[in-house]
Amino acid sequence: MSSAPAADVLPRRNIELIATVKYFIVENLRTARRFLKSCDRAIDIDSLHFVELNTHTDPAAIPAMIAPLKEGHDVGIISEAGCPAIADPGAQVVALAQKHGFKVDPLVGPSSILLALMGSGFNGQSFAFTGYLPIDAAARTAALKRLHREAVNNRQTAIFIETPYRNNRLIAEICTSLPPSTLLCVASDITGPNQQILTLPLSQWRSRQYNYDKIPTIFLLFTN
Repeated sequence: MSSAPAADVLPRRNIELIATVKYFIVENLRTARRFLKSCDRAIDIDSLHFVELNTHTDPAAIPAMIAPLKEGHDVGIISEAGCPAIADPGAQVVALAQKHGFKVDPLVGPSSILLALMGSGFNGQSFAFTGYLPIDAAARTAALKRLHREAVNNRQTAIFIETPYRNNRLIAEICTSLPPSTLLCVASDITGPNQQILTLPLSQWRSRQYNYDKIPTIFLLFTN
């Protein structure tokens, strides 16, 4: 799900398919309902069936989510601010669907991870997405240094994310943990109205004024 209008980021086929689905697995009920209405105002939201899948979901509740598939219904997965099953909920449901032989149809749409890589200028032949770094400060520093070593040794782009309200702190920690010649790309609000993708060496990030807190952001590291 993106903050941009649906028609700006989704193919027409996706929007047409959305209007035919009655069962949805969503990360957040309120924003999913709003998103669906933005796709097609003719959709009767109250006639749809929703179940939430997020960090608070009991894993024991997941098998029941594919029950509509067994009854012949299509089921859609809507992620909150990303691509379903890619650093977002959904993979467990997809795995169950595969296990039971149901057709899985991944729909074309924006992936902030790949869009950030495309806009970074970094190596798109060899890259690794790590997800979230550790919360513990010492473990996070160790993880950053490991990613930097791998970037140097393998000429690889390192990609990772952070909880939005800690974005500014993470940039500061990257600047103090890694060599100043290291390149950092900060890609924020991808496909949103305030999208910004900026690549600079850490030597410049250290003196730069920025505020990425509370904005969905992708971080990428590379070394020349």
